[in-house]
Amino acid sequence: MGAAATVPVLGSTAACESPGSTSGGGGGGGGGDTLTFVYRGDANQQEAFNKLFAEFNKVEPDIKLKAQGIAADTWGDFSNTVATRIAGGQVPDIIQIATEGQRIFASKDLLEPLEPYMERDKDVVDDYFADIDPNLVEWNTKYASHDGKTYYIPGGYNTVCFWYNTETWAAAGAEPPAPGWTWDDFLAAADKLKAAGVYILPIGSDPFTAIMPWMLTNGGSPLDEEWTTATFDTPQSIESLQFCRDLIANGYAPEPGGAFDAGEALTKGTLAAIAGGRWPVIDMRRLDLVDKMAIVPMPQKTGPGSPVGWDAWPITKASEKKDAAWTFIKFMMSKEASEYYASIGGTIVPARLSVANSPAFTDNAPEGTTALSEAISYATPVPSPDRGAEVQTAMINAWDKALSGNESPEAALAQANEELAALL
Repeated sequence: MGAAATVPVLGSTAACESPGSTSGGGGGGGGGDTLTFVYRGDANQQEAFNKLFAEFNKVEPDIKLKAQGIAADTWGDFSNTVATRIAGGQVPDIIQIATEGQRIFASKDLLEPLEPYMERDKDVVDDYFADIDPNLVEWNTKYASHDGKTYYIPGGYNTVCFWYNTETWAAAGAEPPAPGWTWDDFLAAADKLKAAGVYILPIGSDPFTAIMPWMLTNGGSPLDEEWTTATFDTPQSIESLQFCRDLIANGYAPEPGGAFDAGEALTKGTLAAIAGGRWPVIDMRRLDLVDKMAIVPMPQKTGPGSPVGWDAWPITKASEKKDAAWTFIKFMMSKEASEYYASIGGTIVPARLSVANSPAFTDNAPEGTTALSEAISYATPVPSPDRGAEVQTAMINAWDKALSGNESPEAALAQANEELAALL
């Protein structure tokens, strides 16, 4: 989930070199270095990486990159695999890590603190940080570090907004959603759509797109801000789950599970909307729906809300090519790299605000696409404690029990909250 769910972007343990060493050529290519770049995923993402690397080589022809995908069920599994490889002498230089894996990696002492590099290229870093949301700068240390040091440069991210088919909405005579619309507005539209034989929105149990948006727009959250206390059974959480269950029980949303195809239903006009980040744009283009869709914030009960997850770029402590690795990370911070990646169909929101508000991101995308970048200003990082995968599983199981009617929201969330507390 988070950026993770959304991001095709995107040796021996030897003595570590210092940021001032010449092995990687701090400012340039450095004599034909080949960097190993590891990501969580499979060969399907290789083409996107190769395009990105080719663009980098136009600027730095002497540094080659070799991407290696590691298929892993969780970020914990991924970090364990990488740690095992490093211990065995297979040392990656750079790792692409989403929110859910950042604290895990940092706490394993696998990463190099970046402060010396950031100070050396202060002008580059300052330019980048001035063009991204200040929340992203703060979260990069608050949530991705166990000791206050900086181990990552944050990259693109995903928030969650409401993607709706304007033609389906209009045909039902429903009031078009707009920023600041409420749960009551949502229900009024659901009534109109139901009368026209249309579901308003699929309701499921994915933590990122189906649990957190409803909780956050009602003032709730699965964990507290520090990820040390479980808050999954608060009145706000219970009310959010009851609201979702009622949408299904009242026929506004399809029963979860089964063979319901959201893309096909959007195309046929039997589904009005989906919740998602940037990644649905790929299917919208494939289904020729871009011009029929529009994007607005999720409906709110007490205030705006969205989860957020982001990519980040660290350098491994065991890398022998740290300067070359930093050269690549500097490229990833550049406006040119951000524009290029957005233009080739990346499935994340560019971290640079200037690019997120430019044609590189908004062309061939639904009206209101900038709502995705604007959402980071009010978003909440997806909870990612060390046992984050187990936290997510407990959340999903509880939500499923209540959505199916097998348990009341109160009972399901009370039990899950005990499980979450034991995992923290």
